[in-house]
Amino acid sequence: MADPKGFLKSGRKVAERRPVQERVHDWNEVYPGSAGRALLPIITEQAGRCMDCGIPFCHQGCPLGNIIPEWNDLVWRDDWEGAIERLHATNNFPEFTGRLCPAPCETACVLGINQDPVTIKNVEVSIIDKAWESGFVRPQPPEWLSGRTVAVVGSGPAGLAAAQQLTRAGHTVAVYERADKIGGLLRYGIPEFKMEKQHLDRRLDQMRREGTVFRAGVDVGADLAGRDLKDRYDAVVLAIGATEARDLPIAGRELSGIHQAMEFLPQANRSSLGEDVPLPEGQQQITAEGKHVVIIGGGDTGADCLGTSTRQGALSVTQLEIMPEPPVERPAGQPWPTYPMVFRVSSAHEEADETEVGSRVYAVSTKEFLGDEDGAVRALRLVDVKFEDGKLVEIEGTEREIPAQLVLFAMGFTGPQRSGLVEQLGVDLDERGNVARDASYMTSVPGVFVAGDAGRGQSLIVWAIAEGRSAAASVDRHLAGSTTLPAPILPTERPLVV
Repeated sequence: MADPKGFLKSGRKVAERRPVQERVHDWNEVYPGSAGRALLPIITEQAGRCMDCGIPFCHQGCPLGNIIPEWNDLVWRDDWEGAIERLHATNNFPEFTGRLCPAPCETACVLGINQDPVTIKNVEVSIIDKAWESGFVRPQPPEWLSGRTVAVVGSGPAGLAAAQQLTRAGHTVAVYERADKIGGLLRYGIPEFKMEKQHLDRRLDQMRREGTVFRAGVDVGADLAGRDLKDRYDAVVLAIGATEARDLPIAGRELSGIHQAMEFLPQANRSSLGEDVPLPEGQQQITAEGKHVVIIGGGDTGADCLGTSTRQGALSVTQLEIMPEPPVERPAGQPWPTYPMVFRVSSAHEEADETEVGSRVYAVSTKEFLGDEDGAVRALRLVDVKFEDGKLVEIEGTEREIPAQLVLFAMGFTGPQRSGLVEQLGVDLDERGNVARDASYMTSVPGVFVAGDAGRGQSLIVWAIAEGRSAAASVDRHLAGSTTLPAPILPTERPLVV
């Protein structure tokens, strides 16, 4: 193990973020320099808190099966090259998960039973940032080519993980992306203040050097028919995500100024990067500047909209959640090592609180959108709600209006886009509307596989990478008869964490 007395001598510490009044005026990551660099002064001590448990439940908490105690020990011993080799053995993109994953491994940490858990996520991002700076991350081109071709549709974390694994196995892989740049939601869905795109770009450069081919600006299903794609390649991996956003069809929904989060965030991300924002003729860019903003949905996407709106200069930002406010401590019904639903404060919430721009309102339901004489939204009519006998009940006498010139839906996604590619390929859907697959990630159409949110439903980035790796192993076995690629999970598995 690392330091045998580390968890007794040291408490949990995390890196300090940049001052709020500084970071809300730019789009850089909230940590000074980078997340990993900001943690280096304390990271050896924090890695030393790992107890090297007889049964390390952090492995179970991580869908990728990261061998966490081993790289904690290597960091404590100052063996950074050994640490990144151990981390890369299970995770293709720790710079993504180290910044974006909610760290279910930490809530499963054995030390967390009666103390604060090890800062696993912080150690992870320090390892990869140090590895990039030290030149430990190198292209790994295959020693030979199989002569087989694979098309990966979608360039989010699932698609990129599948592509990298299959390229390294010797197959010729082409990744198709309908946006003008590769990266999927990593590119235009994740704000720059959570992950600067330089981290994505240098990983894509590594993949190009390994032999992966990227074809951006190609909408498979429109520019290229699904059947033509299947005829052209020996195997196809669908990593198209769950892009059908949940709507709120109530009175006033037709008013202008009401948008899905994934209409707002890509435009804001392009603008923050200095890129042109493509807009339909006659439409203007969606912006929070000078407006009262209401975000419906209390998850990570809602927090991304909050941090973006704060930086754009919103007058106020109110985030609504239909569920009651969660407790600060782990509730009794969600014992260790499950992932508890507790009150969390993201960097965006911290900014909104300190600048007094934003607020979170729990246990409310939106009854109606109210408009002005020009047909634009001006307010929301809300009512407090509670759960009685498992049903949502409105509380009498609590109806009220709040101002809103911009309303953003961040209520999650219902599944993949059915029109176009999915219909053209003729793959079956499951009872939840996702692309159905068997234990090998193959769909009802032979040679067509699915990984990530398109088959699993909306989930975490760490699950997307794990599914991409597992699907790659199945594709390799399908093409070559056997595989040496690791397969972290089966598609039928569900995490012990919620």
